[in-house]
Amino acid sequence: MADNFWTGVIVGWLVGLILGFLLPVIGPLIGGFVAGWMVRGGIGNGAKAGLLAGILGAIVIAVLLLIGGTVLLGAFGFITGLGTSLVIIVMAFVYQGLLSLLGGVIAGAIRR
Repeated sequence: MADNFWTGVIVGWLVGLILGFLLPVIGPLIGGFVAGWMVRGGIGNGAKAGLLAGILGAIVIAVLLLIGGTVLLGAFGFITGLGTSLVIIVMAFVYQGLLSLLGGVIAGAIRR
């Protein structure tokens, strides 16, 4: 069950990441749905997998902002990127986390 859980989280994160660029609202929702569908185990496991997939996506976005700011603007970019990353992490946790959680809950309810 543990292997299936983390596989579902990673696949859901990748689906959410790819579709998130094309469809900003629907991408994390579908990523959470895929994670919840692959994990099985009802609403609870689907919700956990969807939430973790969304949070993983938020962390990756924040790290990319931090690295991009540092590369482009040096130390000032690092400080700016760090401040922006902290705000983005909080907002992305809420945005991506809740949408992915909702997708995971829907998949868990269907696949129960």
